[in-house]
Amino acid sequence: MSTMRMPIDEIADQPLLRLEEIHKHYPIQKGIFSKTVGQIKAVDGINLQVYPGETVGLVGESGCGKSTLGRSIIGLEEVTSGKVLFEGKDLTQVSNTEMRTLRRDIQMIFQDPYSSLNPRKRIVDLITEPLHVLRGMSEADALQQAAQLMEIVGLSAQSLGKYPHEFSGGQRQRIGIARAVALKPKLIICDEPVSALDVSIQAQILNLLKELQREFNLTYLFIGHGLGSVKYMSNRIAVMYLGKVVELGPAQNLFSTPRHPYTRALLDAYPIPNPHLRNKERIVLEGDVPSPASPPQGCRFHTRCPLASTKCKQEEPLLTEETFRTGHLYACHNPLG
Repeated sequence: MSTMRMPIDEIADQPLLRLEEIHKHYPIQKGIFSKTVGQIKAVDGINLQVYPGETVGLVGESGCGKSTLGRSIIGLEEVTSGKVLFEGKDLTQVSNTEMRTLRRDIQMIFQDPYSSLNPRKRIVDLITEPLHVLRGMSEADALQQAAQLMEIVGLSAQSLGKYPHEFSGGQRQRIGIARAVALKPKLIICDEPVSALDVSIQAQILNLLKELQREFNLTYLFIGHGLGSVKYMSNRIAVMYLGKVVELGPAQNLFSTPRHPYTRALLDAYPIPNPHLRNKERIVLEGDVPSPASPPQGCRFHTRCPLASTKCKQEEPLLTEETFRTGHLYACHNPLG
């Protein structure tokens, strides 16, 4: 399967992160002896490349496997099979000691700023501890860098002595961002970083992430629910459905000319204030998402797709590249024109 990148001049030729056939299955156990009777296929064969300097967005309905994939990349979830190649090194095969070293280059911003910060530690400890452990900084240097980071993310350095409960949700997320950026990583996985925040704060956090990307030359895997925030942040967007990527392409192409019916349905569901700009031939999804424990045969979307044919029910479509020039891929037997 081809996973051609979008031709952006400033992006390097070799991917920073390459995912090859990533599977993450959870066993279904029953009985007093906890016998395994099935598997929940949360992530089921993901292939994706992320290049230095770009932002790849990851969208889909709740339960499609977006966050599980992000946690699997960083090692918070152990993959069932597949390769997570970071700068050519397979993270699924490295030792705990090696992974500890690689933590400096891969960081994560979590969805919930309330639970991602240890309530028993002061902010100064939350930011400086990784600098001591992973960078070997002295206490004075770490404290100085923590103060600078607080200023960069829009908070006062005088707040370092406070505890997380003394901050608002938006301020806590800024602290989480400061902690992620502290080690100057090459890749940051943003797991729905604005979904738990008030709408008035979301734009500020997104702009902050963009500013930090330019200043520190960061690469993002941006996981999100809101199509607006994902489009604003991303160079390319991957659309997931029931554990698989069904469409992947440049953000502008995917929004203007979606090829997969599921992508079109997501876009049609996104509210547009001007009624004259709304699509009159909307695709409205009916029914529930099938269980990841027993996904449908053939195309996983065929049970809800208005364009499904007999071939869709029997044969699973693979991601195919539309053209070399655009790098627009989709997995559909009956793509939209």
